[in-house]
Amino acid sequence: MSDEPRQDLRERTTATRRIYEGRIVGLRIDEVRLPDGGKSTREIVEHRGAVAAVPVDSDGRVLMVRQWRHPAEEVLLEIPAGTLEEGETPEETLRRELVEEIGHRARRVEHLADLYTAPGYSTELIGIYLATELEPMDGEADADENIEVVPIPLEEAVERCRSGQVRDAKTVAGLLLAASVR
Repeated sequence: MSDEPRQDLRERTTATRRIYEGRIVGLRIDEVRLPDGGKSTREIVEHRGAVAAVPVDSDGRVLMVRQWRHPAEEVLLEIPAGTLEEGETPEETLRRELVEEIGHRARRVEHLADLYTAPGYSTELIGIYLATELEPMDGEADADENIEVVPIPLEEAVERCRSGQVRDAKTVAGLLLAASVR
């Protein structure tokens, strides 16, 4: 089985219409020409990217965050994450988010993967990192975030993914990636 496609699968954008520009996302509609010459439209959520970290302390516990997620209409258990700010590198965003969300900084950071969160309709690409050698550090959470830090042994966190207790995609991916390198 070849990794190369048998045919050109690319779609060509022929027109773009911007619908919305927000603080975190934008929405556009692209008209595209399909590989067979047909036409279609694509609704695209534009996102400048994000990072997420699996912060593991010296006892092998992941410092996870529990928070309300309004679109899901439930409280989710997740790894710390955040959107890239303009002019910020992914590592700068990661370090800022760790301090804001879990009150720690990481002396060691290892890049694990870059993953599209929902490539069927979003441009968001999230960098997943393993953060270790954690040190407590005073930080201030975002004013609109209510977060509870929940330390969980890495093995238990992975089991919670398997059992369906953890359902956030970046968290499942991050925990499985971290467990594979630890």
